[in-house]
Amino acid sequence: TSAYSSPAKSLGDPGITPLSPSHIVKDSDADDAVEQIFLVVVAIDFGTTSSGYAYSFTKEPECIHVMRRWEGGDPGVSNQKTPTTILLTPERKFHSFGYAARDFYHDLDPTESKHWLYFEKFKMKLHTTSNLTMETDLTAANGKKVKALEIFAYALQFFKEQALKELSDQGGSDFENTEVRWVITVPAIWKQPAKQFMRQAAYKAGMASPENPEQLIIALEPEAASIYCRKLRLHQMIDLSSRAPVNGYSPSDTIGTGFTQGKEHVRRNRQSRTFLVENVIGEIWSELEEGDRYIVVDSGGGTVDITVHQIRLPEGHLKELYKATGGPYGSLGVDYEFEKLLCKIFGEDFIEQFKIKRPAAWVDLMIAFESRKRAAAPDRTNPLNITLPFSFIDYYKKFRGHSVEHALRKSNVDFVKWSSQGMLRMSPDAMNALFKPTIDQIVQHLSDVFDKPEVTNVKFLFLVGGFAESPLLQQAVQSAFGSRCRVIIPQDVGLTILKGAVLFGLDPAVIKVRRSPLTYGVGVLNRFVEGKHPPEKLLIKDGTRWCTDVFDKFISADQSVALGETVTRSYTPAKPSQLVIVINIYSSDQDNVSFITESGVKKCGTLRLDLTGTDASVPNRREIKTLMQFGDTEIKAMAIDVATSKSVKVGIDFLNY
Repeated sequence: TSAYSSPAKSLGDPGITPLSPSHIVKDSDADDAVEQIFLVVVAIDFGTTSSGYAYSFTKEPECIHVMRRWEGGDPGVSNQKTPTTILLTPERKFHSFGYAARDFYHDLDPTESKHWLYFEKFKMKLHTTSNLTMETDLTAANGKKVKALEIFAYALQFFKEQALKELSDQGGSDFENTEVRWVITVPAIWKQPAKQFMRQAAYKAGMASPENPEQLIIALEPEAASIYCRKLRLHQMIDLSSRAPVNGYSPSDTIGTGFTQGKEHVRRNRQSRTFLVENVIGEIWSELEEGDRYIVVDSGGGTVDITVHQIRLPEGHLKELYKATGGPYGSLGVDYEFEKLLCKIFGEDFIEQFKIKRPAAWVDLMIAFESRKRAAAPDRTNPLNITLPFSFIDYYKKFRGHSVEHALRKSNVDFVKWSSQGMLRMSPDAMNALFKPTIDQIVQHLSDVFDKPEVTNVKFLFLVGGFAESPLLQQAVQSAFGSRCRVIIPQDVGLTILKGAVLFGLDPAVIKVRRSPLTYGVGVLNRFVEGKHPPEKLLIKDGTRWCTDVFDKFISADQSVALGETVTRSYTPAKPSQLVIVINIYSSDQDNVSFITESGVKKCGTLRLDLTGTDASVPNRREIKTLMQFGDTEIKAMAIDVATSKSVKVGIDFLNY
């Protein structure tokens, strides 16, 4: 009935049983690794739609340098990041990344391009795959499959090489990978397997290694944003709530203007690409008092991530109050609505065929849409024009036998017209309607968070991430929550996470308390108690009646965990003569778990302690101490035989079970 048979019944392995009383030791100073000294911290924001890196030298931590400008770029989209797209040759070798990949793919002849493997927006696969493993595949635009791990490793390797090259050019001598501490950001709502997957891909890309895991930090995106927001000065942000009507204009008229001034400011500083982070707590932060709460809403291309933090003075450390929530409500949802609209006008069968037969032209159409999407605003009155690629018009006529114009006239979509210049002309209402489902989901999700008892008295809401640039989203969040807290947007909002991730790499201890996303424990045998234990769990061994499959809990979901906190339990082998002791670690997203056979319980680690060859004069009850260390984005476990101090360590593994 269960995915796992009883460990005691299989393998002839008698298992372990708790030594009573079970005790917890909170030991924070134990085993502090010797801090490695890195010359530079490089953070990579590996986004769903766009990616980038930034770095800072540990000697001058107040300067954050954002990567140099990439070749390429799109009209109407100016940012320091590059699209998260990757191109492999027909032989499946890495060819290019970003604009270069997109443009090269685009210039290929259709007969050739169908052999090349082009990937975009592939990060979402890690969020949507429920049983992610090292073998999970990604599908290229031409329908061919490649291992996800390879694609992610290629992408990270590309960033690694770009960053090292830029550092070497700047310093005039070759920069070694060993001198860099890498930080990769991931959504906080990702499940553990996806976080571990990112680490494995980074090892494959040669950024760090299992022997030297400290060289790589997996940071959570909203935490990084939060760290950066602490440093914000008033001139570096836009406070949506303070926009009272000015000389007869309503706040909605000014929503755009704060940004234009912001953009001008950034543009003038474009040459330098260096951001000074003053080593002070920003003004807004100085208004926060001990125990104040704020919410970070990180809205990107793929996901929206919501975390609630609380300030702990005097150092201003952060404490996570409520476990990260969110979902796939990123700006991709708007692209998806646009695709649905096209299907409604031109027919789903045509759009499916067009994507397969003319993949490069489809990419073109989505780029054209992207720049118009960024022009959508609540008070816009003039229509938005989207150029249809020639091959779209041409292929449609071949496919259907009538023109695109005819299709538009015939479809009953009022807001979209055909303009004689060969464009789709969308009314602002039509464009806003494409945003509505995604924005409604974000607002709904935020309302649910605000209703949680832990989330009272929130002072600020920081809106960050690429999608936060959208005036439509800003207005929706402000009108829904502006009365409950101040809604604040950092000025270069798309780079917030990147800069915060650099700051996190410089000082990883700034986040002090996290919430455990899952319940963890180990499988044990307990003495069988009539009436308390279910009869089917009874196992009789050497005359002793045991209850099998018991889940002995180390930590529960949503319990707060201090960084580096260790939970210790003591066990003894159920059979004294046993020399190989196997401890299986399990996780569940439920709080109350009694047996490892319950649904939703997954095995995520094994500690195998081999005591053969140790001295036979051990006490008749061997004590096996088991420790789990929580708090970082990864979890470590260890088992020690107290009599011989023989020990074994394991990282919790969600990908290989």
